[in-house]
Amino acid sequence: MAGSADAGRKSGNGMLTVLSATALVATEALATAVAAAWALAGLTNLGTVGEYGLSLLFGAAALYATVAYFRKAYHVEVGSRN
Repeated sequence: MAGSADAGRKSGNGMLTVLSATALVATEALATAVAAAWALAGLTNLGTVGEYGLSLLFGAAALYATVAYFRKAYHVEVGSRN
């Protein structure tokens, strides 16, 4: 009995770890995307519209990286226990 309750707790902790790490990765990736767009738009004199376009492009890449990170982390931490 104690083993099954303990396994459920470990799975919950694994999911909490995955969500926490994913939040950190997402924050860093998005901050990097915005900073890169701002810097490149400033260096190339693209203006506000160019900056927004680069932010959209880099933001999409950051979102893709975050989703890929979540899927791999979930598989390692939670998916392998099933």
